[in-house]
Amino acid sequence: MGDVKRRTVYFTAPRQVELREEPMPALGADDVLVETTCSAISAGTEMLVYQNRFPRDVETDSVISSLRGAFEYPLAYGYACVGVIRETGKHVDKSWRDKVVFSFQPHTSHFVAKTDSLFPIPESISQEAACFLPNMETAVNLVQDAAPILGERVLVLGQGIVGLLVSALLKEFPLEALIASDRFELRRKASLAIGVDDSFDPVQLNEEDSSEPSQKHQSGYTQKFDLTFELTGSPSALNDAIAMTAFSGRIVIGSWYGDKRASIDLGGAFHRSRIKIISSQVSTIAPELRGRWDKARRFTVAWEALGRIQPQRWITHRFPIDDAADAYRLLDENPQETIQVVFHYPQ
Repeated sequence: MGDVKRRTVYFTAPRQVELREEPMPALGADDVLVETTCSAISAGTEMLVYQNRFPRDVETDSVISSLRGAFEYPLAYGYACVGVIRETGKHVDKSWRDKVVFSFQPHTSHFVAKTDSLFPIPESISQEAACFLPNMETAVNLVQDAAPILGERVLVLGQGIVGLLVSALLKEFPLEALIASDRFELRRKASLAIGVDDSFDPVQLNEEDSSEPSQKHQSGYTQKFDLTFELTGSPSALNDAIAMTAFSGRIVIGSWYGDKRASIDLGGAFHRSRIKIISSQVSTIAPELRGRWDKARRFTVAWEALGRIQPQRWITHRFPIDDAADAYRLLDENPQETIQVVFHYPQ
């Protein structure tokens, strides 16, 4: 590859992003070279890195080899790259050349990888839609961990991309009610377009007497929920989840709070409520499913869901990779204007 350079986004300090040129890794006999066409920002996790709110005692990812390491600056991060294979090592079948693939890679113009870490993108899935694969796998995992039951009343707190994907999957279930919530009007409108029964502003819960918070949203729906998802990224939202979940209900937490803290009210009604609080994270599969499910099976379900749901409709902003700093500034300062932000790479 000679003197070819690649351009990679680095978080270099709190609220500082640089696009760095760096040498291309050598192409080994078992490797392929991928030229990135687009990559999606995972706003929840990446804003923790951008805002210096990541924990210092965990790996960036314990499963994805390209992301292993410590959370410390400077850091190349991201995990939703789509690109085209341009070169193949001498031991790689030449049929891989020109395939469009997905990979869990930081935001970079080129990367070298083994074929067993790549996901060929089905022809029915657009490249932009394929950028949503990690978040769709997360949404599938959340729904599997929650195990919705026929006729349940379900609440989804948070309508960012993961929340919208969860809502879209739940819409396929025969539920009694599916209610969503988000503080941003743009995202509430997106969830209503999915077909949820109502999508309300959580500020309403805090502006009025909160003794009966399940009665405060605009739909007038007065019963508490059998199943609640906490996907806001805000730990204080767990209090809303507890208040709105029925006796012996389930709360599935998919948010990663980083170093954010909040006072959680476990001393009131929760003490006698028998509510189950479930931690759900996509890196592993729930023990009760592992005898029948593996990552490959879950990815198959995620690809099929991408084809049905077409999440690229929620891309609100597209930035050339040269303007990466502007993209993160937008997400930091004006998140109410965004749903999904995607980078494009000039070819």
